[in-house]
Amino acid sequence: MKQRFRLYRRKRGGRFYVHDNVTGRQESLKTIDRTEALRVLHARNEADKQPAINLQIARAYLAAGDPAIGTRTWQVAMDAVVKLKQGSTKERWQAAVHDKAFEGIRRLPILETRPEHFLRVLEFGTVATNVYLRRLHNFALAVTWLPWPVLNKQQWPRVRFKEKRGINEEEHWTLVEAERNPERKAFLELAWHLGAAQGDLARLGADNIDWENRVISFRRKKTGTVAVLRFGEEVEAVLRRLPAYGPLFPKLSKLPSTQRASVFRLRCQALGIEGITLHSYRYAWAERARRCGYPERYAKEALGHESNAVHWAYAKKAKVEAPPLEDYEKMGANGRVLPLRMQNATRLADTRLNWRTA
Repeated sequence: MKQRFRLYRRKRGGRFYVHDNVTGRQESLKTIDRTEALRVLHARNEADKQPAINLQIARAYLAAGDPAIGTRTWQVAMDAVVKLKQGSTKERWQAAVHDKAFEGIRRLPILETRPEHFLRVLEFGTVATNVYLRRLHNFALAVTWLPWPVLNKQQWPRVRFKEKRGINEEEHWTLVEAERNPERKAFLELAWHLGAAQGDLARLGADNIDWENRVISFRRKKTGTVAVLRFGEEVEAVLRRLPAYGPLFPKLSKLPSTQRASVFRLRCQALGIEGITLHSYRYAWAERARRCGYPERYAKEALGHESNAVHWAYAKKAKVEAPPLEDYEKMGANGRVLPLRMQNATRLADTRLNWRTA
């Protein structure tokens, strides 16, 4: 029987190449050692003659270094990833691995995974399935439980997240008026006024409030940075309805973030409100701050954003209407707007120009 692959050596450089007699494709073996090149050639010809036992041969070689590689399933990989996570990230992974779309590969040995297995999971899954399956796949590759990629980067379907938006004032007050639980009602009102993440807001206690200076301060769970927010009369009215000692939200603080989000989603569905989550309160706060001209550096501090790009992403949907120039001119004539000191501005511009051209 004629061999599919044959070996040849180029004079220039002395490297060995393999030629495919079926497709005509030529591939460099990247070696000048004839013995090594012959081993690769024989392996390719043997694999072509006996495709049914290729996996068994590969498994025998791999098992020499990892005895469990032939029986390790994707459920083992899921459990390993969850153990490495902490806090809210661990909660999200715990919810993700229970996705019904993963049932097709949960008990499948990692070594026996083929592209069609992943494609079937992605077909029945959601955007979150795509995201977490990618991470699970990369984890298996990183710890060498998966010898080669199941899908190349170009073969993965593009992750298309749903459009995020802030909750508007009408939707907010609809939810507040329909809420009969006083604790959840106060939680929504504070979320509207403070824009804090739901986890940080739920963990607030009476000791986080400085009544004398009218300040709420807390350490962000996600980044560990300290947030200091000064509150006004409306927030004070809400705080007066909450416990004076211990947690401000005794019941909500004990719930995981996923359960708080689920309760909010059910409330929205009952009222016919679509396209928002609890996180939409942060988007709404950023949009309101931009519309009213709130200084950006203060807004970033209040929301805990260290990146300008992240903050702009939150506030990008704010509709800012520029007031008429004539109104500003009239206010300037009446002394209600501080005029720009053009002499100093011109001097500063000249200084910068001289510095750049020096």
